[in-house]
Amino acid sequence: MVGALHLGLIAGAVAQEMTVRRPVSTYSIVARDSATGQLGVAVQSHWFSVGPLVPWAEAGVGAVATQSFVDPRYGPLGLDLMRLGRSAPEALHALVSTDSDSTVRQVAMIDAQGRVAAFTGRRAVPAAGHYTGAQYSVQANLMEKPTVWPAMARAYENAQGDLAERLLQALEAAEREGGDIRGKQSAAILIVGPESTGRAWADRIVDLRVEDHPDPLVELRR
Repeated sequence: MVGALHLGLIAGAVAQEMTVRRPVSTYSIVARDSATGQLGVAVQSHWFSVGPLVPWAEAGVGAVATQSFVDPRYGPLGLDLMRLGRSAPEALHALVSTDSDSTVRQVAMIDAQGRVAAFTGRRAVPAAGHYTGAQYSVQANLMEKPTVWPAMARAYENAQGDLAERLLQALEAAEREGGDIRGKQSAAILIVGPESTGRAWADRIVDLRVEDHPDPLVELRR
């Protein structure tokens, strides 16, 4: 009963408030490492300080990337729903279905069980699209060409190393494929553990941001 009440409150908040339209055109990836259970999200954009808006993650719960004409509340609300037991597909559907501006959104979510979901609104600026694979999703909008997110998927699937390395390789593949039609400016990567310790600061394995740089992926990797 309490869980149902919480879900109702969240849905009500979405219906009343999801009207923000800040144009964060970008490419990103959300993923779960099947070996460690770590959850991560990484992003690059031609937008100042993309880190506070797009990537969201909570240990033992899930990860979210919210972009295009972004409403950052998809991040915390998506995590709230997954924490209450919704799968990533269920959480994303609940939020999109109550968002009157969903046609301009692009959102991806993954939960702690590796269930993944993505949504690209029909009014996201082209080239725009997403691809979901085994425990990951890549998504992009305002790209040079529609081969960007498939290139990200291939790079992630073929990458070696820990989750941070594979996420970075996916972003680097997007840039090699043409990336954001406007260029590049900021980037971020956030990785959390498979289970919550009860201390959010201890749950963050990687939490790095490049706020404003001519080559943010090089700086992020450094």
